Amino acid sequence: MPTFSPVTPEIVSALEKIVGADYVVTTEPELLLYGRDETEDLQYRPEVAVRPASTDEISKIMALSHAHDIPVTPRGAGTGLSGGALPVFGGIVLSVDRMNAILEIDENNLMTRVQPGVITGVLQDTVAEKGLYYPPDPASNGSCMIGGNIAENSGGPHCVKYGLTKDYVLALEAVMPNGDVFRTGGKLRKDVAGYNLTQLLVGSEGTLAIVTEATLRLIPLPSYRRTVLAPFDDLDTAAKGIVAVYQSRITPAALEIVEKAAIEAAVEHLGRDVPHSNAEAQILLELDGTDEESLDRDLMKVGEVLLEVGAMDVMLADTPAKERELWSVRKCLGEAVKKQAAYVECDTAVPPDKVPDLLRGVREIAATHEIRQISYGHAGDGNIHVNVLTDDTDRAVREQKLQPAIEAIFELATGLGGTITGEHGVGCAQSRYLSLCRDPIAMAAMQGIKDAFDPKGLLNPGKVLPTEVPPPLPVAHV
Repeated sequence: MPTFSPVTPEIVSALEKIVGADYVVTTEPELLLYGRDETEDLQYRPEVAVRPASTDEISKIMALSHAHDIPVTPRGAGTGLSGGALPVFGGIVLSVDRMNAILEIDENNLMTRVQPGVITGVLQDTVAEKGLYYPPDPASNGSCMIGGNIAENSGGPHCVKYGLTKDYVLALEAVMPNGDVFRTGGKLRKDVAGYNLTQLLVGSEGTLAIVTEATLRLIPLPSYRRTVLAPFDDLDTAAKGIVAVYQSRITPAALEIVEKAAIEAAVEHLGRDVPHSNAEAQILLELDGTDEESLDRDLMKVGEVLLEVGAMDVMLADTPAKERELWSVRKCLGEAVKKQAAYVECDTAVPPDKVPDLLRGVREIAATHEIRQISYGHAGDGNIHVNVLTDDTDRAVREQKLQPAIEAIFELATGLGGTITGEHGVGCAQSRYLSLCRDPIAMAAMQGIKDAFDPKGLLNPGKVLPTEVPPPLPVAHV
């Protein structure tokens, strides 16, 4: 286990000189808030938290930490689901929440420049006013930040058509662990000069450098949208429906699957019945485009395809209110699962045609290990969120009961040609499983990249690559 130097009063004083005393956090209640994200009930405690307002301030903070061997954990909104923003070795939490400016919207080149603390939904709404679209849409887009999205290479329901965050990042400004500042890319559609450092940083989970500015690609905002819900009386038929949609050569904007246990959790969370709540599985499908007639033709074809494979019904959301109703089940599931019991979420991803095999296998694993499971997710790109649950309140007991099931689920996913995380990241929660989907040569290469950027291992230690970390603080399950 790595060791680092502590944060002394002298270090706190130096941080106050860099960012101002009002933006240095040292009180216990606030520090504990900076020691959590949305990853189950994991809790750590930083020694200090800082809220810089500029690249220059971040550069000075990193130079200070580098000189004194103090670990730094970058943090956006704290909405992550893999422990990527948890200060597992204490030290400094560096929040980018004050760096929240949309610096430029370039309508001629269809690009925008933003700081890392910009909330994703705010960016989407702002560019939509100009008829533009930034597609990546994590479930937490109303609170998550662009910097965190870049760190995790975030996805969301519309990635099936539009791609992940990486597909929209054209240039970055970033601060190295020693405080050096560098830039990658530019307002360019093509740029193959040297190694692609832009894409190296995207998805690196804040372990290589801290992003302080991003240039993002935009596209024209689709003019029309259609949403349909198709319930099925068995899981296999629903899976055939997913394959049939693709075989129809129509690319949906979103294609989600919610199986029965998840539907039941949503009903309980929402406190009301939902359409076809008795179904074994539901497919939620969205089409969009700029030509209404063409879109409606695709809609008719998709409806026919789903009915032909055995859908019980195909419900069209013919009003915005109905559209929100159909999406409400899928969008509430993150919170709905939390209300059920103590849980661990496995962010599995497999080839789309292997989704039925994954869901069947998960049910068998849950039965074998005598635990509950709730599965749902992005069927269109094979990214299924498998939640395993137990009513045991003691952390050690939960770990003992859930861990064998989690490992079996990841082995199932990787055995189907998949991976241990599709969009949530590895963080500290999944690092022990990374070798299931990456061979020893790849693991060594990743370690070499980490060592080249951060030879002291100070930036977001304990994340991505397998590392022994201290146990979390005791926190009662909520």
